Amino acid sequence: MTHSAEISTYRGRRDGNLCLVTVNEFPLDSRPDVWSLPLSEFEWGYKGAGPARLSFAILAHYFEDDRKALEVYRSFCDSVIAELEEDEWSITTDAIDGHLQKTVEVAMTLDELLNRVRALRS
Repeated sequence: MTHSAEISTYRGRRDGNLCLVTVNEFPLDSRPDVWSLPLSEFEWGYKGAGPARLSFAILAHYFEDDRKALEVYRSFCDSVIAELEEDEWSITTDAIDGHLQKTVEVAMTLDELLNRVRALRS
C-alpha cells in the first residue's frame, strides 16, 4: 500500500471535552460523507466509534484513497489509535508506514480463513 509522497504529521490534543486533531497544522477532515459509522467526534485511547472515525480519517488522508483506508482502518485503530493514552500525541507518515508494513491483509472473512487453515491441516 502506498501513500502520497508528502510527509505529514498528525497531532491530537484534548481541550476540555474536545479532541482536536490536525494534519500539518490544519484541521483533519472527519469525512462523514464517506463512511456510515454513527457520526462521532474524534477520540482515542479505547476501541469505539470515535477512535474508529479518527483512524479512518487519518488513513483516508494518508492514502488519498477512501477504499484503501476502509480496508485497514480497524487494524490501525486497534493497534495504534486505541493505544494512545496521552492527552497530546503525534503520528508521522513514517510511523504509519511502519505499522502498515507489519499488517497482513486478508481478502476473506475470518470463517473462510479458518476453514482454509483447517483444510490444509487435513
